[in-house]
Order: sequence, then structure tokens, then C-alpha cells
Amino acid sequence: MPRLARIDRHPIKSLGVESVERARLSPGATLPWDRVWALAHEAAKLTGGWVPCANFIRVTKSPRLMAITARTDEDTGRITLTHPDRPQITVDPDTDSDALVDWVRPLTDAARAAPSHIVRAGVGMTDSPYPSISVLNSASLAALSGRAGKPLNPRRFRGNLLLDGAAPWAEFDWIGRTLRIGEAELEVRERITRCLATHVDPETGARDTDVLGTLRGGWDHADFGVYAVVTRGGVIARGDEVNLS
Repeated sequence: MPRLARIDRHPIKSLGVESVERARLSPGATLPWDRVWALAHEAAKLTGGWVPCANFIRVTKSPRLMAITARTDEDTGRITLTHPDRPQITVDPDTDSDALVDWVRPLTDAARAAPSHIVRAGVGMTDSPYPSISVLNSASLAALSGRAGKPLNPRRFRGNLLLDGAAPWAEFDWIGRTLRIGEAELEVRERITRCLATHVDPETGARDTDVLGTLRGGWDHADFGVYAVVTRGGVIARGDEVNLS
């Protein structure tokens, strides 16, 4: 029986990952506190709703961002960010945009559009144009790691839920089906096609592995994980059984 091994959220898109023990999902919503904010760059074209990730500072263009970790104070909405090359900072993204931009700027590629200001999303600013939760399969990660010749940290893929106990690549057969985890149900929608962000080591922020080439060389695609949408709300927790219907 597959089980939920990990729950990760990313309060500010591309600026830190945070693992939690449990979460309460709501129908049609992202994981709570996931990608609530994003850091727009100077060339961003914002419309007030969902816009593609190219409008934001992101790991694909500035790999050092991958080494950021986050901690959320849910009572105050303040986020603490750490990075091996920067002093720790605690900010309220709604009011401390300038401080956050100053903190992030040394971690970004100076040849790219510079960080400008924080944007708060009406819905989580996921890479899909609908509020999604990304689901990863640890067996697929093990298969990919084996072909890469090194263990790959799941944080490379910036997923929300990591499942143990399924067969490698079984998640691609779940599209159109429902995952029941704890009290919640999620409908699996589509595969996730990956980008250069996956080449970056989350511990160092350095590109060190050709993950896309490894995927294409082994399986003739560049997909890893699936997007799902919450159809029934409820609490999920690490260790919960995962049932498929």
C-alpha cells in the first residue's frame, strides 16, 4: 500500500522549501501556504491573475535560489529564509518587499532581469494554470537516481507530496483517477514536464546533474511527477495510506 512520505510547501515561489507533518486541503485549492507569493522581475507582464512562471525570479535562470529553505509562522504570516551564502532573514512578504528583494538580489543572475517586487497570488502561483498539487513517486526517483549514478534529492523537483510504495512510473497511469489520502481526495490531471531547475543541487545551489538528459536517455521524455487537483477536502498527514480509484 503506498503511503505519504513527505509534504512540502514553497511559501514564496522559487524562494525556499518547507516540510510539514500535516496539512488541511480544500477543494480546488493548492496546498496551504504553497506559492502564496512570487517575486516578479523588472520585465514581468502581470495581469492580476495567474501568469506563467517566466514573469518571476526562478531557479531555472538563477540556480543559487535552489538552496533557500523556508519556515512559516502561520500565526503572523512571517517567513524566515535561510541560504548558505546569505544571513537569515525574516519578512512579511506583504509589507517587506524591498527587504526581500535586497536579500535575494545577490543570489540572482546579474545578466537576467533584476528582481522587482513581491506579488501575492489570489490562488497559489503554481506552474499549472489551475490550482494544483504536485505528486512525486519515490520509486520513480530511485529509478532516475540509478540512471544518473547518484542519489537525487526530491527537492530538485519542488513537489508537494512524495509517495512511497508505488511501482516506478506508476503515477503516469493515475491520470484521470483519484488518490485518497487521509481525509482528502485528489484527481490526477497530467504529467509534469520538467525544466533546467532540476539540474540544481538543493544543498549547494549549483548545477551538477543533467536530469533532463537522463530522463530522455532512459525513458524518452522529460516528465517527472503529476499534477493533481483537490476534489474533496480534509487533513492529510505523513504516513497516511494512499488508495487509488
